[in-house]
Amino acid sequence: MDKTKSVGSKIKRLRETKMISVEEFAERSGLSVEQINLIENDNQLPSLAPLIKMARALGVRLGTFLDDNDHLGPVISRKEDLAEGISFSSKTATSHNNLTFFSLAEKKAGRSMEPFFINIDSASKDGYELSSHEGEEFVFVLKGKIEVTYGKENFIVNEGESIYYDSIVNHNLHAADDQGAQILAVVYTPF
Repeated sequence: MDKTKSVGSKIKRLRETKMISVEEFAERSGLSVEQINLIENDNQLPSLAPLIKMARALGVRLGTFLDDNDHLGPVISRKEDLAEGISFSSKTATSHNNLTFFSLAEKKAGRSMEPFFINIDSASKDGYELSSHEGEEFVFVLKGKIEVTYGKENFIVNEGESIYYDSIVNHNLHAADDQGAQILAVVYTPF
């Protein structure tokens, strides 16, 4: 199954299972009815901030949208498990902030952190949107370099370096040049 097309469907199934109307879901999440309909119908891939808002509004952890597993013990993520990623972008698949997420703990149920391997497409001259959500993020640059806009500051983080920040502050993470980048990110969102 194409996971890029299953995120919206999964959100819709969860919302309907909990008998929450689109209007109520919009009110709980702070998103518009139009945006929710676009996401649920797989016409728009949301960025991380709206996904977190939707997870909180549904009373589920963020990883629920990315996995179907309930394993309680330790899990190992093998290289071959990274074959299928999920793409998210701020507006469209060609926007400045196009990221492909590979969950590193999708088989672990009840987790409090979301570790990801992320491929970041090369930077473009188009603008990007800042987002914010509860929690914290840790990012380690595996390859290339990234630019992190955090509030009114910009930080360049090179290969082998890391950044840790409170994600409640408006932020955006993108490739710093046209070479793209690969990062390890751990996102914590209080439930």
